[in-house]
Amino acid sequence: MKPKRTKNEIIRGIQATLERHRRFDFRYIPLLGHWKMPDKNYHYRQRGFDLFLTGFWRTVLKLFTRALFWTAYGGVKVDGKKNLKALGKQGAISVCNHFNYLDTLLVRTAAGHFRTFHTMGPWNNKTGFAGHIIRHGGMWPFSKDMAATRNLLAEMERQLQKGKIVNFYAEQVMWTNYQKPRPMKDGAFHYAVKFSVPVLPIFCTFKRNKKGHLRRVRVHILPAVYADETLPKGERMQDMKRRAEEAWKECYERAYGIPLEYDDRERTP
Repeated sequence: MKPKRTKNEIIRGIQATLERHRRFDFRYIPLLGHWKMPDKNYHYRQRGFDLFLTGFWRTVLKLFTRALFWTAYGGVKVDGKKNLKALGKQGAISVCNHFNYLDTLLVRTAAGHFRTFHTMGPWNNKTGFAGHIIRHGGMWPFSKDMAATRNLLAEMERQLQKGKIVNFYAEQVMWTNYQKPRPMKDGAFHYAVKFSVPVLPIFCTFKRNKKGHLRRVRVHILPAVYADETLPKGERMQDMKRRAEEAWKECYERAYGIPLEYDDRERTP
């Protein structure tokens, strides 16, 4: 009788199959909990007491993040702080690989607990206490509601003009503990061109122990990617995405000491 596979082995098997078929944006993790599609009344812009709660929860997250990371990962290191400093007071859109439930906290630790905002799918707009923290922790769910989307984009532009950083998980879906960079979607780069801000690539690397748990997590802040103003406006987005993906690839190969290769077995036409 074959030994029963662990949860980690099952997940890595799923990821390997999806990798072979180049289904890098496939969501294999089921959506859990109750959530609500943001509507025109969703408060993307915090005012009054909501603004106080936002400051409170950002402070709580900052105070407890270090202890949480020591417990979960054995600590976290940040490389490339000079690249963040080079932005000065310029607003930017960051793109980070999406591999863990806590990677939003990793971006906060690297780019600033009070400087960053985080976009996410509408299914992350949870109800109850979790939703309360999400709404007041600088996390912005997208929506199919056009009025809500207009409010989100207005607040995004306002915060970018104030020098804030808006984070996107440009791979679109989370693949738990997956080390390789995956192709990015266009959204982050569309908004970077729309709002005339650079893209700040962030890539997280880590080791895995025998049980598949993360250790030695390192957050790499890479040089910002600026739009090539000599290109036609329609081509700037793809050019920025190409250079951001190349920055991720170079970081992966440098950190792990191996070339970026995907399994080609059973690849679909």
